[in-house]
Amino acid sequence: MDRRLPRRKILKAAAAAIAGVSLAPRPGRAAPARGERIEAQIARMTPAEKAGQLSCFSDQIRPTGIAFNPDLPVGGAAEQLERIRRGEIGMLFNGVGVAGARMAQKAAVEGSRLGIPLVFAGDIIHGLRTIFPLPVAEACAFDPDLAERTARAAAEEATALGLHWTFAPMVDVARDQRWGRVAEGSGEDVHLGSRLAAARVRGFQGADLRDPTSLAACAKHFAGYGAVSGGMEYNFTEISPGTLREVHLPPFEAGIEAGVATIMSAFNDVEGVPASGNAWLMTRLLRGDWRFEGLVVGDYAADENLVAHGFAADGRDAARKAFLAGMDMSMQSDLFNRWLPDLVEAGEVPMAQLDEAVRRVLGLKEALGLFDDPYRSLDAAAERLRVSTPAHLALAREAGTRSIVLLKNEDDLLPLAENPGRLALIGPFANDRDNVVGTWAFMADPELNVSIAEGLAARGVGFDVARGCGIEAALDGGIEEAVALARRSDVVLLALGEAQDMSGEAQARTEITLPQPQLDLARAVLAAHPRTVVLLRHGRALALGSGVREAPAILATWFLGSQSGHAIADILFGAVNPSARLSVSFPEASGQQPFFYDRKATGRPAPEVGAQEYTARYRETRNEALFPFGHGLGYTRFALTDIRVPARMGERMEVSAVLTNTGPRDGAEVVQLYVHDRVASRTRPMRQLKGFRRVELAPEESVTVRFTLTRDDLRFWGEDGWTVEPGTIDVWLATSSRTGERRSFELD
Repeated sequence: MDRRLPRRKILKAAAAAIAGVSLAPRPGRAAPARGERIEAQIARMTPAEKAGQLSCFSDQIRPTGIAFNPDLPVGGAAEQLERIRRGEIGMLFNGVGVAGARMAQKAAVEGSRLGIPLVFAGDIIHGLRTIFPLPVAEACAFDPDLAERTARAAAEEATALGLHWTFAPMVDVARDQRWGRVAEGSGEDVHLGSRLAAARVRGFQGADLRDPTSLAACAKHFAGYGAVSGGMEYNFTEISPGTLREVHLPPFEAGIEAGVATIMSAFNDVEGVPASGNAWLMTRLLRGDWRFEGLVVGDYAADENLVAHGFAADGRDAARKAFLAGMDMSMQSDLFNRWLPDLVEAGEVPMAQLDEAVRRVLGLKEALGLFDDPYRSLDAAAERLRVSTPAHLALAREAGTRSIVLLKNEDDLLPLAENPGRLALIGPFANDRDNVVGTWAFMADPELNVSIAEGLAARGVGFDVARGCGIEAALDGGIEEAVALARRSDVVLLALGEAQDMSGEAQARTEITLPQPQLDLARAVLAAHPRTVVLLRHGRALALGSGVREAPAILATWFLGSQSGHAIADILFGAVNPSARLSVSFPEASGQQPFFYDRKATGRPAPEVGAQEYTARYRETRNEALFPFGHGLGYTRFALTDIRVPARMGERMEVSAVLTNTGPRDGAEVVQLYVHDRVASRTRPMRQLKGFRRVELAPEESVTVRFTLTRDDLRFWGEDGWTVEPGTIDVWLATSSRTGERRSFELD
């Protein structure tokens, strides 16, 4: 099966299936066309049964033991099975296991009046049993093919364990590292985020949703959730129309173009109207302008949240406003079950609109093949054979190495020699196996976790371990023990960072620094031994304090997933040459947040060199990144020469440069194309990424790297909508958002 089916074909197939159109004749006996089957079901349903199809609940038949929101009652397995038989549940989420799923599906298919199958969903963000790097980490690979492959592997495991639908990818552009959910997305850039959104949709869904290894994908959170004020979870947003169109919506458009089956509405407001009750967003834009025909599901109790927003008077009003605005499915609140039948009877919700929402839900079930095979993806043999396979573990290790960013490497301290002498492995994460997978990995298999110590041991390297401190607390005598160990070692590996519950949903931070006990440990160890390599573990960009930033070598190792320790060891010893580039900017200080590379110059920009009052600056530091977006080092060197930029551009043009590996090792470079519209009717970002190429070269090998730039790449949201204005355009071919020689051309 070709998983790289062209996007337009995927989109056409998914849209047709969800709309209930027969895509191909069924083999064997004759059966009603899919659209006819759906219409026949709708004709038989009562308003209460229709509301049941639009209701999704946390799975209590096969619970994971995770309380996602303890304020909402969930009931028990027996109660849930009875509700399924009564037709009050259309989908269950975040349960896992074939046996329980078959029990629930039997209740739906054989025990309910209509026999409509359930869909089983889950938050499969970066793996299920086998965990891959956090999406923000994997984005550092700048490789859509890798993202597609890990999403495909996650789909294979999820469907083997009885799931049909994932609430991923998260495509929010996140520009404030205080926000914990930075971890789930692709970082701060629109172009990179859009490319990876499409890749992950393709990976999850495959070429055909009816394939039993395919997961329906869900682009979330629609829209603007990455712009929550102050980086605080569930907060309000202030987004201009231009920023909404240019920054926060393009990844959703990319997901739709790739054929995404569903979209999830967001918790935040957009121009004062909560997204989950926003008719302009969910109906006029999504359904009207973009022609999206799939299912829109509300985030966890997002419809009920409309009351707390002050947008709805009570649950009944919230159900009405959310549904009329375009939310097809309510998650966990039960408001649609409670109120939609009454609202239809009162004439406040048209029956035709209720039918259309049910049509989308049944269309998704049809697209997944559940009417023909309600027990698809519920195979006990697959549950044994398709989970945590050697291929998946190898991919997790590969993805881990491809996600590690070498931030700093003075005097070529890395890679370590094959026989590096005695190593000291110091820090709270030295032999820690409980904090390697990161957020949204609650169904992971902990037996697969590999610590740094285990990764080193597997290479046969001699080392000694000292914790030095806890993650957030000092240890009696810990620093003294660590310093003594450092002094009698040849090289120190200092494993510092965040616990995995310090990033992710509901984990906003006011200071994105390491806890003070870790900073104290770092200063003491670095003073005792200058040959120290810092191994950062984190789910967001960090502001590196004194004692860390001075280290001669620093690796951003993120939360890499199940094979973390092996991936880190591969990079440390040069078995893999690091090639990742930052998907988020590491600031000088927490107070710079929100910080992102494609900010605007302002009317009083700070000079490039030196300090000057009455310009856009802080008293304490320049408003620049310590390590900028796109930055990353390797164990070889590259040169960009013979840069060619035509003098003028009409509809499109080619920009090129020669890339040469001038260093001693095989390696990969990520060539990045940036532009800047010098004079426009709207102020423009200082740089914007418009293309990238990951290129692998042997020593002294060269290749010409080419990019095609089009007029659409230069458009922006103006007073009357999208516009492209003639003028001078600056362009850089570079290896980060802060490097490269500026060239320019005239746009006709």
